[in-house]
Amino acid sequence: MAAINVDQDFMLRIESALDQIRPYLEADGGNVKVLEVTDEMVLKLELLGACGTCPMSTMTLKAGVEQSVLRAIPEIKAVEAINMTPTEF
Repeated sequence: MAAINVDQDFMLRIESALDQIRPYLEADGGNVKVLEVTDEMVLKLELLGACGTCPMSTMTLKAGVEQSVLRAIPEIKAVEAINMTPTEF
């Protein structure tokens, strides 16, 4: 596992929370990969596949991934993607 700053049990909790949303991401050709948990308890993810280029990635991250993680792991304060597609208006 590539994440840093977390012990194995905490990482398993994160992966379990992400596994709740992964089927929906995979159905659209995407996924997420955990990169790290910062000292401020921010979970940093990499959006993979279609999620990395999808114009809806901001909504998917906030309404789906972040909510799933925060509900399961209240110690996490926020979820950020390092490669999110900027929203154009």
